[in-house]
Amino acid sequence: MAITDSTATATSTATATYNPSTDWHALNAMLNLYDEQGRIQFDKDKAAERAYVTGHVAEHSIVFPTTAQRLDYLIRNHYYDGKVFAQYSPAFLDSLYAHVESSGFEFSTFLGAFKFYSSYALKTFDGKRYLEDFPQRAAAVALELAAGDENMALAIADEIIAGRFQPATPTFLNLGKAQRGEAVSCFLVRIEDNMESISRAINAALQLSKRGGGVALLLSNLRELGAPIKHIEHQSSGVVPIMKLLEDSFSYANQLGARQGAGAVYLNAHHPDIMRFLDTKRENADEKIRIKTLALGVVVPDITFELAKAKKPMALFSPYDVERVYGKPFADISVSERYDEMVADNRIHKTYIDARQFFMTLAELQFESGYPYIMFEDTVNRANPIAGRVTMSNLCSEILQVQEPSTYNEDLSYAHIGRDVSCNLGSLNIAKAMDAIKGLGATVETAVRALTSVADHTSMDCVPSIRRGNEEGHAIGLGQMNLHGFLAREAIHYGSEEALDFTDMYFMTVAFHAYRTSHALAVERGRAFAGFRASDYAKPAGQGNYFDKYTDGRRSLEPRTDKVRQLFAERGIHIPTVADWQALRDAIMQDGIYNQNLQAVPPTGSISYINHATSSIHPIASKIEIRKEGKIGRVYYPAAYMTNDNLDYYEDAYTIGWKKIIDTYAEATQHVDQGLSLTLFFPDTATTRDLNKAQIYAWRKGIKTLYYIRIRQQALEGTEVQGCVSCAL
Repeated sequence: MAITDSTATATSTATATYNPSTDWHALNAMLNLYDEQGRIQFDKDKAAERAYVTGHVAEHSIVFPTTAQRLDYLIRNHYYDGKVFAQYSPAFLDSLYAHVESSGFEFSTFLGAFKFYSSYALKTFDGKRYLEDFPQRAAAVALELAAGDENMALAIADEIIAGRFQPATPTFLNLGKAQRGEAVSCFLVRIEDNMESISRAINAALQLSKRGGGVALLLSNLRELGAPIKHIEHQSSGVVPIMKLLEDSFSYANQLGARQGAGAVYLNAHHPDIMRFLDTKRENADEKIRIKTLALGVVVPDITFELAKAKKPMALFSPYDVERVYGKPFADISVSERYDEMVADNRIHKTYIDARQFFMTLAELQFESGYPYIMFEDTVNRANPIAGRVTMSNLCSEILQVQEPSTYNEDLSYAHIGRDVSCNLGSLNIAKAMDAIKGLGATVETAVRALTSVADHTSMDCVPSIRRGNEEGHAIGLGQMNLHGFLAREAIHYGSEEALDFTDMYFMTVAFHAYRTSHALAVERGRAFAGFRASDYAKPAGQGNYFDKYTDGRRSLEPRTDKVRQLFAERGIHIPTVADWQALRDAIMQDGIYNQNLQAVPPTGSISYINHATSSIHPIASKIEIRKEGKIGRVYYPAAYMTNDNLDYYEDAYTIGWKKIIDTYAEATQHVDQGLSLTLFFPDTATTRDLNKAQIYAWRKGIKTLYYIRIRQQALEGTEVQGCVSCAL
């Protein structure tokens, strides 16, 4: 298996009898079988990880005598981007790689190792051999993010290898590589009510999907089916044909097959096409209108809930007429504030549907497909610190940023470049961040600086409105994962009073250090994000300043329970006081902050597996998760920090119930300037009424968005297997 360059050789540590189909795969499968004492065999999964890495991976890896020879080969053969490594001296590169390789890093689970080597590790162009391991991938990412700053490169590499900070998949997958997509997770694009904007949006979907990002698009401004075009009545085809065009675009364009194109579309609940929009996800929908792969999101204002409560019909307003009357697009109008006014205005064409039936339809479709996502428009905008309106969210419903419409010339060139959104994401592992030797604040600071680097070094020239938004706002989304794993490790039940108290204190402390770091960046670079002076961050104290909630005495900033007070105290983690917030507020009012947006909690999928963390901040779906992974079939994954002695703390999300999940997210939401990707889980006995109750409860608790709805699938009679962990649990 030697390759042509004499400095590199393939190595094999496997024995002649090594057989992956009966070794690491079989060992991993034993995780799902109890031993003779009725205990879960966690050791078998670890043995599977070791067999996979020291067997299959070692057998198919190419190693080099020195770091210099390795980098020379990878750069010369167009695997690595030479410009990244040219920013550093050979001596520093030698020391950094020696440092990361001496870390003793091992994956905690078989699935973590398998995910990394199948999805992230650099491979030869024929895909048959591995050219880097996890520490080497972490080093390459850190080197690009640090942009020549040796101390920062070392700090970022340490955070990643220790598992405290994990960049999102596009960042971790692509940075340092020569053949790559963008480091950005997702994009949000407005569509205005004209053919030029529609054409540009379809082009944006193609271009952005090609580069590997998920794309969400706003449909609320488009005129409805049957609306006039050039004053000729009944000419518009409405939003559904645009949805079909977008779905085909995402299907066609993907990142060299590495990541499938993915898109979402958002529509206001009071758009006349709303029921047709929802019908596209019905299982029995006509193929001409059925939307199979495009995700749907609905923007729901407060008035919709109020009309349903009062058993009143809800008016649907023509976006074409609303824009003529108000002089601005439908999405930029607050339906709740203008509802009665628009109902009374005869210039605005309107139709009516039953408000309660609308919510029933939402629940029915969520039962069938998990869609639509829901964005509570007024809740979002009340909490939004940036001047302007948030009108949509993204593919995972955690990005909530202000956009600005673009206008176009007839040749599709820009008459005015508006502002759209790119998502620069990464997440902290709550358990490991809490355990950080240098302190939680240092981990948050390194993560914020790393994510800011993603924003600073991204230029989406193919979509100028996204480029402008990124250049002016430097927005990032610092997320979190492994809340359930941490709570269980500390003998705290998810959703308990202690768990809610911890969530509140942890997210407040993270927010403090995120703002502290963003302020430091503004000072270092001599500028704040564009629009800072018009934001709530710059308002006088006590007059709507964003930090009033921490400084005006309305709430306590201390833990409510002894357990949580102890968790922070024994680690030496300082919880910010009113005085701390006041000092930070005053400094920010003077100098600004560099990042327009700082936090967003994504669902975290693959990165949770390689980091060995419970996903996001919701409960586990199963103690032993079963996944289908390509050709190898079923793979079993144990929840983070779970042992045979603490199983009682690992109730699954279906058992814990939606109320405790919403309560947990409500504690975190008050400290997050954007959104949190919130999935709700229901038992197989749930009804549409249960889903509606959960929606109402979430809205009342101040939740900003709802992501997927998951219904536990009924077990088929006779399928339970004797001694099967996942079957019995």
